[in-house]
Amino acid sequence: MPVLYARIPEDRVGVLIGVGGATRRAIARATHTELSIDADEGEVRVSAPDADPMAALRARDIVLAIGRGFSPARAQRLLKDETYLQVLDIKFTTGHRDKAGLRRIRARVIGRAGRARARIEDLSGCSVSVYGATVALIGKEDQLDRGVRAVQLLLRGSEHSTVFHLLASLRRSSAIDEATTPFEPDEPE
Repeated sequence: MPVLYARIPEDRVGVLIGVGGATRRAIARATHTELSIDADEGEVRVSAPDADPMAALRARDIVLAIGRGFSPARAQRLLKDETYLQVLDIKFTTGHRDKAGLRRIRARVIGRAGRARARIEDLSGCSVSVYGATVALIGKEDQLDRGVRAVQLLLRGSEHSTVFHLLASLRRSSAIDEATTPFEPDEPE
């Protein structure tokens, strides 16, 4: 039976559990796993009684996404095939360790009234959450590539307009690539 562990911030444990344990039960039911939560430590134990390691990995990723600030509804996006979670450490990318520097850098990604974050989500297709000293993204592989690139550019000080133009260009070229992919018929029976 695969068993995985995750640690989330104590202030996110209540969100993970949900009202009367509803969120915890929904995650366990959707992934066919069992979740044991230590509310005092923020430690979560994910076990898959059906011996399905992918179910345990999916449940752990949902737990980590909720721990990084996503709502349970947005974290459930990870139940879809080929959808992944990626977490970027702002301190690692920028080198800023002081609170004022982190606050300023987080503000660049979020934008005024959340507009920059919403624009990144719209142009990349990713869901984005800024929590503490991290930026977390949920999306398919090509969406994550675009979203991570945009966030890293903003963290390094690039102009918002430059980043948004780049994202729009990448999205257009991705749409063109998908439209021109040659059709390969199934093999004859």
